[in-house]
Amino acid sequence: MINAQIIETSFVFIGYLVTYFITNKFINNTLKKTQVQRGRRKIIIRIVHLLSFITCTVLLAAVWGLEQNEIAVFVGTIVTALGIAFFAQWSLLSSITSSILLFFNHPLKIGDTIRVIDKDAPVEGEVTDLSYFYVHLKTKEGEIITVPNSLFFQKSISIKSATDK
Repeated sequence: MINAQIIETSFVFIGYLVTYFITNKFINNTLKKTQVQRGRRKIIIRIVHLLSFITCTVLLAAVWGLEQNEIAVFVGTIVTALGIAFFAQWSLLSSITSSILLFFNHPLKIGDTIRVIDKDAPVEGEVTDLSYFYVHLKTKEGEIITVPNSLFFQKSISIKSATDK
């Protein structure tokens, strides 16, 4: 019994690694042809890798004997946590959810110079990275400022100069 589980686990890991490298190459080649910006390609690859990791985790749980109802509870818990993240303003889940929304619904891109309009602490800089939790801004003085993704839905953003790519 244990030998079969070890072999199945090996197949799941090998499948995950193959999927990881194939999707990396396929997504990069496909998105280069459609001329999607490099920063957006990175985010798409991160999302695909996260989804394949979750799939791998669920498969491993099934291999090692979790029942379908236990897996359903696990998946239900994740979906519930994501649902809460849409409403929680300062949680990590809120930042991850905000990063997805920023990617799909906001004109903000890497290389843009933006200003966060805030009467107490205005921030201005060039967007150097969009991560799961923060947008990294480089100021004129060379400082790197990290702004939580959820802040972009609470404050007004002025895009002063956009990249043409």
